[in-house]
Amino acid sequence: MRIGLLGTGPWARAAHAPALAAHPEVEFTGVWGRRPEAAAELAAPHGARAYDDVDALLADVDAVAVALPPSVQAELAVRAARAGRHLLLDKPVATTVAEARAVAEAVRAAGVASVVFFTTRFQSATEAWIAEQAARGGWFTARAEWLGAVFTGDSPYAASPWRREKGALWDVGPHALSVLMPVLGDVERVEAAGRGAGDTVHAVLRHVGGASSAVTLSLTAPVAAAGVSVELRGEAGVVGLPAASEGAVGAFGRAVDALVGAVGSGVVGGGAGACDVGFGVRVTEVLAEVEGVLGARG
Repeated sequence: MRIGLLGTGPWARAAHAPALAAHPEVEFTGVWGRRPEAAAELAAPHGARAYDDVDALLADVDAVAVALPPSVQAELAVRAARAGRHLLLDKPVATTVAEARAVAEAVRAAGVASVVFFTTRFQSATEAWIAEQAARGGWFTARAEWLGAVFTGDSPYAASPWRREKGALWDVGPHALSVLMPVLGDVERVEAAGRGAGDTVHAVLRHVGGASSAVTLSLTAPVAAAGVSVELRGEAGVVGLPAASEGAVGAFGRAVDALVGAVGSGVVGGGAGACDVGFGVRVTEVLAEVEGVLGARG
């Protein structure tokens, strides 16, 4: 499968490009970026072609991987789907419900496959843990903390305009939901939400099976306090999320596996995959509801 990369930022350089170049089942065809010189710089070490026109890249590939800000991603994902290209998107699919649903509709209408990359969800240890806990069931409540030091430490993502505008809710909130929802069920409603220091957000969620979860998200945590923790409590006792088992390149490679598998098995249109655009839309809807509760509180 010929695949092109849209985006040239730190995340594209750290995860997407090396994973695509190393994957044995895809041909890393080319890179497009909003700055042609950045596309050329990223493409050259991986033997890919730099494109200064996105439609020219779309004409040469079977699929695209996207490493762009959510609003830019949504627009180009619709364009790529309408051109018949399979999609490997980054989280969040979009930061508005309307944009996310437009991507899902384009995927459905074109009959293309879609995968949304949630880094934690595509860790091999996490994937196995989620499947085990979902099968076990009987969960009463959960606590999830995604505390980053993006804006307090030395992070290459600190200059990201969309992260500064949308904060932790939209950057790390998708990760928390990607772990909680497969285990506890879809979010029935947002019971409460409030703000903490910096961009910190707290939310209490009610899940369709009756369980509740409390989520804390931040990109402004002190460096010494940063980290990820998920704890489930239920009939089986107390169970915690295992530590990450591989880096971003390995996890992204597993997302590529998922896309190749979806295309090969004919699972297209956005409705059947565990991490497809349909799930990505649902994550956007939940985050938008949290944002709405926060806005109502002032």
